[in-house]
Amino acid sequence: MYTLLIPQGENYNVLKLAILNPAHLACEQCGADFTVLSSLKVHQRIHTGEKPYSCEQCGADFTRLSSLKVHQRIHTGEKPYSCEQCGAAFSLLSSLNSHRHVHTGEKPFWCEQCGKTFSQSGHLKIHQRIHTGEKPYSCEQCGATFATSGSLKIHQRVHTGERPYSCGQCGAAFKQCGVLKSHQLIHTGDKPYSCEQCGKTFSRGDALKVHQLIHTGDKPYNCDQCVTAFTTLGKLKVHQRIHTGEKPYSCEQCGAAFRQVQGLKCHRRVHTGEKPFWCELCGKTFSENGNLKVHQRIHTGEKPFWCELCGKTFSESGNLKAHRRVHTGEKPYWCEQCGKTFSESGHLKAHQRIHTGDKPYSCDQCCAAFTQLCSLKSHRRVHTGEKPFWCEQCGETFSCGSSLTRHQRVHTGEKSYSCEQCGAAFTTSGTLKIHRRVHTGEKPFWCEQCGKTFSQSGGLKVHQRIHTGEKPYSCDQCGAAFTSSSNLKVHQLIHAGQKPFWCEHCGKTFSQGGGLKNHQLIHTASSRTCSKAKLLLEWREGTDSVSQDAVYYPDKKREHTGGVKLSFPEGHTGERITPRARHGEFRDVLSQTFVTFFVNLILFLTFLYAFCHIFVDMNAYKSHQKPS
Repeated sequence: MYTLLIPQGENYNVLKLAILNPAHLACEQCGADFTVLSSLKVHQRIHTGEKPYSCEQCGADFTRLSSLKVHQRIHTGEKPYSCEQCGAAFSLLSSLNSHRHVHTGEKPFWCEQCGKTFSQSGHLKIHQRIHTGEKPYSCEQCGATFATSGSLKIHQRVHTGERPYSCGQCGAAFKQCGVLKSHQLIHTGDKPYSCEQCGKTFSRGDALKVHQLIHTGDKPYNCDQCVTAFTTLGKLKVHQRIHTGEKPYSCEQCGAAFRQVQGLKCHRRVHTGEKPFWCELCGKTFSENGNLKVHQRIHTGEKPFWCELCGKTFSESGNLKAHRRVHTGEKPYWCEQCGKTFSESGHLKAHQRIHTGDKPYSCDQCCAAFTQLCSLKSHRRVHTGEKPFWCEQCGETFSCGSSLTRHQRVHTGEKSYSCEQCGAAFTTSGTLKIHRRVHTGEKPFWCEQCGKTFSQSGGLKVHQRIHTGEKPYSCDQCGAAFTSSSNLKVHQLIHAGQKPFWCEHCGKTFSQGGGLKNHQLIHTASSRTCSKAKLLLEWREGTDSVSQDAVYYPDKKREHTGGVKLSFPEGHTGERITPRARHGEFRDVLSQTFVTFFVNLILFLTFLYAFCHIFVDMNAYKSHQKPS
């Protein structure tokens, strides 16, 4: 006869329940059922956190002895289980069984809610948490929750900085084994996964699956807040951080925060200066692989993204998205300080620096600071003289791509931006914005010293030189300095002897538009004007100084009242008929200042006399019309 000894203590109730109902062992904390007492004990370690088995080589702790033994195979490299068909070796028998499903295509486990099938029961359990929203694993440091313990372990390496998987060829370290395997394919060049529809190859199977969604158009993951759809769950999670404002990845050196770990990795290269990706054709290096791919399209001329509305093509998908907003008028990004809206987030960030005054990008050679990195890159070409962008039609070179794009519209005649009010067309959106201010009367740029407002920032800069006295544009021949380049161009006409402004009435030419306007008063003045006033007006034409703010554009035509043209009349030699010889005696008597004043006075009295005479004539006419 045998006696059953039941130990007293914490396991008494559990063991008693196992004897009375051996098929029903339940966890008191979560209610999970077990048939074996040892399984229940191992399960309870999940709640207590107990891990009694530790690895002597790396110190990793485990809840089960079997898990420790499997882990030790990582250090020993032992893989006792191999596939009969392809020879692939595995450290676990369960991994081999799951691998066999690759050859058979068998997926015996399926989800009752969505019908998706899986080759392993564990994968099905993890998948079901998508429907239930269960995330039983949480990070103790930041509170982030995860559906699988493996995801939690990978996440914890963000805090610890641990990268246990390293590449034997280049030494690059990774947090995940799968990422290491994908990285190693870069060295081998192996891309075993190919798309049946377009033939594109991939180094990873999941990358192929995501690519296939392009052909099917399937976007199964939707955002609850803005209804944007995505092809992968990961992209949806990253997108949701836009709404929550969450930026879990921060730089240790400068504190900059990012929504994606990839953004943090790329940012770190700003501090290290690392540019591991380089172009084989021109040798240019890049900090991101995506930037290299976009750059290579410059050499190939490939523009795979095109607009369905106007047919315009682009080398980047981001440029296409931004372009579509031209048609829709959408401006989803707005400034909280002034309410101004923008179609691109980059434009908003650059605009916000106007309020903050922040100019984080500075030139090493001249210390000039800029609000945008692209502006700094373009500025550096001033020192190097580099002009990498060139026009295929005329061969002209440019320092920035946007200048080339604007230039090409000269050949095509394209003016894709038009004003809604008057129909005027322009080659750039910036020119259209400036033009719209003609209708609205908006002058957003103002001088802090005198309060004068301007519709363009360039006009404000030129105006501020009046207060500072700065004259950065000087003549090479005589050294005369000017506040604007346009005034310098007008001045240079004196040395060149060029007189592009001419009168249609008499054929007389002028080097400045202001001189022509004064001359036209002779033709437009009333017949009542005395001959002396006409004489003084003719003399005034010869005394105009170059300091007038007349703007000369040799490549454009301007229309003025009275028929002004910026070209010489046919057969004109350009010789100026100076009034000095005609009125030399008069100029010898009076100084230039007195004569200018006297001319203005005569004009005023002349027009006043004409007005009074007309008024008297009108009264006489009215009195004559009254019945007697």
